[in-house]
Amino acid sequence: MTPKTVVLTGASDGIGAAAARQLAASGHRLILVGRSVDKMRAVGEETGAEWFTADFTRLDDVRELATTIAAAVGDTGIQVLANNAGGIFGDRTPTVDGFEKTMQVNHLAPFLLTNLLLPQLRAGGAAIINTSSVAHRLFGRIDIDDLDNEKDFSANRAYGDAKLANVLFTKSLHAKFHDEGLTSVAFHPGTVQTNFASDSNTVMRFVYRTPLKHLFLISSEKGGVTLSWFVEGTPDKTWVSGAYYDERVLTRRVNPRIEGAALAESLWQKSAELVGIDAG
Repeated sequence: MTPKTVVLTGASDGIGAAAARQLAASGHRLILVGRSVDKMRAVGEETGAEWFTADFTRLDDVRELATTIAAAVGDTGIQVLANNAGGIFGDRTPTVDGFEKTMQVNHLAPFLLTNLLLPQLRAGGAAIINTSSVAHRLFGRIDIDDLDNEKDFSANRAYGDAKLANVLFTKSLHAKFHDEGLTSVAFHPGTVQTNFASDSNTVMRFVYRTPLKHLFLISSEKGGVTLSWFVEGTPDKTWVSGAYYDERVLTRRVNPRIEGAALAESLWQKSAELVGIDAG
C-alpha cells in the first residue's frame, strides 16, 4: 500500500486514537489533532505521528490549525482528511463564537477546517471522511434558519442535526469537487465504548457510562478498524463517493432529507456565512 498523508481529528482517544495506532503500523504519515495536550502527546509518542491541539469550540483555533497543517504538508498535499472530532453535550451552550456547541464542534469547525485546507486537499487528490452517526436518521430535523435549535432544543436533536449536517456536507463536497479529483464519504462507526456522551445528561450517557455498555457497545478498536478501512480504501472502488455507510455497509436507511440537493446547498451557504468564508 502506498503511504498517505492523513490528517485525523478527534485523535486523542476513542476510535480516533485506535485508528491512529492501526494506521501507523501501515507506514502512513499521520497528522493527528485533538483537544488535550497530554492525551495527544501520549498518542503521538505511541504512534510516532505529528500532532497538534485545537479546541473546536473556538473557530480561531481551527483557523490557526489549518495554517499550521498547511505549512507542515507543504507542496505534497493531503491524501486523506478524516473529520472525526465530535460529541453530544448537555444543555444548550453557546461557544465563544456565539454558536451552539454541538453544531459547532460536529459541523461548523470541520466545515471550516476542510474549506481552509482545500488547496492542500486538491494537491493531494484527497478523500474527505466524515464520522457521522445513525443519530442523523433518528433525531435529525435540521432547520437552516435555526441551526442552534433556539426554538426547540434537546441534546439528542442537536446531535442528530449535527450528524445530519455531516452527511449533507459529504454530499456537497462530492457535488462540488468530485470532478476535480476529491472524494468524500460519511459513515456511522458503530456504537462504540468511549467517553462519548460523558458531558451530556441524555439517555445516551446512561448507556455509555454504566455496565449496559458491555451489552450494547463495540470496542474503540473495532470502531477504529472501520475508520481505518475508509482511510486506506480506494475511493470509488472500496467505497462510493458522496454516500453514507453504516459501518462498512452502503445503506438505504438514511434520513430522507439527504436525498434532495437543495438542503445540502442551503446548509453549505449558511455554514460559509456563519464561519466567514466565501461560499464558492
